Amino acid sequence: MDIVVMGAGSLGSLLGGLLAREHDVTLVGREPHVSRVADEGLSVVGTEQFRVFPDARTDPPAGADLALVTVKAYDTADAAAALADCALDACCSLQNGLGNEETLAAALDCPVLAGTCSYGARLREPGTVAFTGRGEVVLGEREGGGSPVADEAGAAFRDAGVETTVATDMPTRLWEKLAVNAGINAVTALARVENGALADPPADDLAADAARETATVAREHGIDLSDARAVSLTEDVIERTAANRSSMHQDVAAGRRTEIDAINGYVVDAAASPVPVNETLTRLIRTWESGAL
Repeated sequence: MDIVVMGAGSLGSLLGGLLAREHDVTLVGREPHVSRVADEGLSVVGTEQFRVFPDARTDPPAGADLALVTVKAYDTADAAAALADCALDACCSLQNGLGNEETLAAALDCPVLAGTCSYGARLREPGTVAFTGRGEVVLGEREGGGSPVADEAGAAFRDAGVETTVATDMPTRLWEKLAVNAGINAVTALARVENGALADPPADDLAADAARETATVAREHGIDLSDARAVSLTEDVIERTAANRSSMHQDVAAGRRTEIDAINGYVVDAAASPVPVNETLTRLIRTWESGAL
């Protein structure tokens, strides 16, 4: 399969590297990373170690069978505009937050799938991505149900050795991931701690409260997500990724804009009832951004 990865940062580079072992992959990202990959290949280190030689560039190619969008949520509109001139058979968002798929679908003339990814990655230096933890890609129709397009995309991931589930309940899966991200990302970013620190007091209660509020908002929007499941999923990710730094923690440490608006901020905006924990976390991260950026 001919695959373009739109957003060759940490996750995009890792997934692109894994997929390049089996498929023709083009990484679209920023300099100097893409030039190093184009000249010397992509080095994957950590959980697995290998080198692959995908194409790498700063703008999308003329066409592809599948586009994987892994840009930050605030860059989704720009990515959609860039991909609008690319002849695509399908597109799949593997981004944080909610609402990305709708932005892509409004700009692209192809099926847009929803997806989540729990693989751990960190861009170590130009041309090198650290594989920090195995996980799973879950993808499917963004409004639920099954489709041949989702089945084909799932098969492409599996052929490359990526643990993949093709799901028929993606709306629920997206809200589940949002609950986990709402519980983990802002807390670890503000406290500057690895995910495992959220397993112990007082951070464990804070993460659980943010996840519970997200589950409440999900139910307001017709998604069957219980408080207990939201907390359980969050605790499971904290345990499995204890040594990892969340993407928001990495952004804050690097002085970059965060995805707070698509995570805790999305919960606040979508809520019909008070969500004080998510509101406080959102305000704190936005305060940091206003002073640091």
